[in-house]
Amino acid sequence: MDRVFLVGVGLTKIGRFFEKHAKDLFAEALWRAIDDAGGLKPRAIVVGNMTSSVLMGQDSLGALVADYAGLRGIPAFKVEAACGSGGAALYAAYALVKSGVVDVVAAGGVEKLTEANTEYVTRALAQAADADFEVFYGATFTGLNAMVARLYKSLFGYSDEDLSYWPLKMHEYASFNPYAQLPRKTTMKEILESPLIADPIRLYHAAPIGDGAAVVILVKGEDKAREVAKATGRDVLVELSSVAMATDSVDLASRNDLLTMESTVVATRDAMQRAGVEQRNIDYVELHDAFHVTGFVALEDLGFAPKGMGAKLFKEGKFQRGDKPEVNFSGGLKARGHPVGATGIYQAAEAAMQLRGDFPGYKASSPETALTHNIGGISTIAIVSVFKRVR
Repeated sequence: MDRVFLVGVGLTKIGRFFEKHAKDLFAEALWRAIDDAGGLKPRAIVVGNMTSSVLMGQDSLGALVADYAGLRGIPAFKVEAACGSGGAALYAAYALVKSGVVDVVAAGGVEKLTEANTEYVTRALAQAADADFEVFYGATFTGLNAMVARLYKSLFGYSDEDLSYWPLKMHEYASFNPYAQLPRKTTMKEILESPLIADPIRLYHAAPIGDGAAVVILVKGEDKAREVAKATGRDVLVELSSVAMATDSVDLASRNDLLTMESTVVATRDAMQRAGVEQRNIDYVELHDAFHVTGFVALEDLGFAPKGMGAKLFKEGKFQRGDKPEVNFSGGLKARGHPVGATGIYQAAEAAMQLRGDFPGYKASSPETALTHNIGGISTIAIVSVFKRVR
């Protein structure tokens, strides 16, 4: 089968856009991606979204955004995988192109989390947990992650300050990112004095609530990708070499190990095998860090740090510029923002721009291979993708 290439990216800034509908944000990102792809229009659209039914009262989201963007008539549908909906959209779009069903597909994601107050949004996001055995008893997504953080701290001997090096660095990276929701540096004092929202998680340990949309254009075959490169004046292609997905139990009580995201481990193994690479080959990573502890556990389960060592290595300066891999120069979910259904597409776009060398924020050191990691729930669903730079 033909290889799949990513030829266009389009992003909106992440923020609180009370005056904009989700279809406005998606159309903005879609047409930026089309323009970035030299005017190449998709022949199908896959939209990642988690909360349109609950917060917007809107289903048929695929048809809605296709029509509003001026592409009425083409196939378009929504996929939902909680916070991994963007990654799931990429997975579905990749399958459409790889199989030859459609040769040009827009994989996108959009979320409007400012459609309700914080309490209602928190309840909507909690639906990523088990409705019968967790949500019914009042568990929130933040509370469940707090249990993971407490165990990680106690088992491996970390302090709150140790774990706070993650948001400290993410804010530094986001200060360079024009698309980031929180584009400012912070201090350790500010992080540790921020409000406690679920012990030991403080406000600055968690990703913010925001709106945003992101779209990437995928095409079938190197010849088509080179046509686009010629039209856009680029001398670098980005191949989407593999996309893998795996699942785990929804409720945490059924997990084999609370500090091992088994779906991430499986999806990483499958993505690596399909792409023909190993961890030592990966130069750049955008990983899912909805909370500080998620970032550390993800480093470990992706195979870039031994179990329990993610926080120690990060504090010592690993995974920063000049190291391998370099991680989350976008600012991650923590500071770039986390419009949940769009996050996996933001990651894909950021990885592609780092490989092309035109990311408008904090730049990686000329990576040849990149990996993205997007999860739904506490890695109930995991999507891992591998990208390669092709000259």
